[in-house]
Amino acid sequence: MSRAGLNLKYLRKLRGWTQEEFASKLHIKRSLIGAYEEERADPRLDVLEIVADMFKLSLDELLLQDVSISAQAGNSYLAKRRQQKMMSADRNLIHFVPVKAAAGYLASYADTEFIDELNTFTLPMLTGGNYRAFEIIGDSMLPTPSGSIIVCEKIEDLNDVKNDQPYIVVSRNEGIVYKRVEKNNRYKNKLTLVSDNPQYQPYQINTEDVAELWHAQMVISKVSQQQRWDMNSLASMVNNLQSQVSTLKKKLN
Repeated sequence: MSRAGLNLKYLRKLRGWTQEEFASKLHIKRSLIGAYEEERADPRLDVLEIVADMFKLSLDELLLQDVSISAQAGNSYLAKRRQQKMMSADRNLIHFVPVKAAAGYLASYADTEFIDELNTFTLPMLTGGNYRAFEIIGDSMLPTPSGSIIVCEKIEDLNDVKNDQPYIVVSRNEGIVYKRVEKNNRYKNKLTLVSDNPQYQPYQINTEDVAELWHAQMVISKVSQQQRWDMNSLASMVNNLQSQVSTLKKKLN
C-alpha cells in the first residue's frame, strides 16, 4: 500500500506550509493536495518526482516508507541534516527566517523539526547566545532598508526588555515585525512598538500576544540596498523621531 499521501502531509507540516502554499510549489491545485493527504487519490508521478527532489528523498521512500519514522531512526536525508546541525551546535548556528517562511514560522516557531529545516549560518563575533536571523520588508524602519537581515538574540523574559532598543517581535496578531520597543509604566501588560521612520505612528500590543522577542544585534544588508541620506534629511528624521519618542514617554508616564 502506498504511503505517498501520508508522507506528503508529514513533509508539508514539517515545513510549516499550508495546503495552498504546498500546492503552489508543486504547480497543482490545492484540492489535489487535500485529496492526496486524505488518500482519496494517488499522487501523480511527476508530483512525486518534484517532492522527492525538494526533500532529497527517493521515490521508494515516498511510496513505501513512513518518512517520519525513517527520520527518527536516522535513515533519511531529513534525519541526516538534523544530525549534521546537532554536531555543529557548538558553532552557534544562526537559523535564518526569510520572508517567504514567515507564515510557516508563525505557525511552527516552537516546532524543533520546522526550525531544524531552516537554513543556518555562523558569525564569528557572536558567541554564547541563542541567535536567529529574520529578513524584513517595508520602509517603516528606514534608514534600515527593506530586505535587510536582522540578527537577533532571544529574550526569554519580558522584564529584560530595554526601552528604545530594536527588536524582532513575533506576535499572534501582528506577525513578525521589526520595531523599537517601549515598556508601558502605567500598563504592565502593554508594549509600544515604534518605527524609526517618523511617517509611521507608534502602536501598542498586549504582552500576552507576544510569542517571541528577539533583541537586534546586527543588521546585514546589500550595498545596493543602502540609501544615501543628505545631512538635512537625516537631521529632520532624527528630530522627528526624538520628538515622537519624547511625546510617547510623556504619555507613558
